[in-house]
Amino acid sequence: MDFEKIKRLIDLVAESGITEFEITEGDERVRIVKSYSSDYKTSSAADLVSTTEKKIDTTVVDNSYIVKAPMVGTFYRSPSPGTPAFVDIGQIVKEGDQLCIIEAMKLLNEVEADKSGVIKEILVDNGAPVEYGQHLFIID
Repeated sequence: MDFEKIKRLIDLVAESGITEFEITEGDERVRIVKSYSSDYKTSSAADLVSTTEKKIDTTVVDNSYIVKAPMVGTFYRSPSPGTPAFVDIGQIVKEGDQLCIIEAMKLLNEVEADKSGVIKEILVDNGAPVEYGQHLFIID
């Protein structure tokens, strides 16, 4: 992936409402995560990291709550293939509602909402590997 393409992707993410973007082309992977400062300034391409991940320090961003992965594993939006997802964007959830499953070492671990609200974004694709502390959902 060439540098100009990465720069265009950074600019697109900076101008959009999304907080995290990942693309894979062949064996190359680029992940772009917006960083937020405490003074809530407008993001620019300089505020983003393309080849290394930069974590958002707090779980509350612009009055939204970020649900993070409690473990390393594989992210699943539904209980089994062909069944509806636990939650979708725009859906109202209550504290304790199941959001997804993370499979780790052949064990299925339920991830529940820590806060009531509306699912604003789902930041991980179904079947994708996740790392401990990786952002999964944004709840308003």
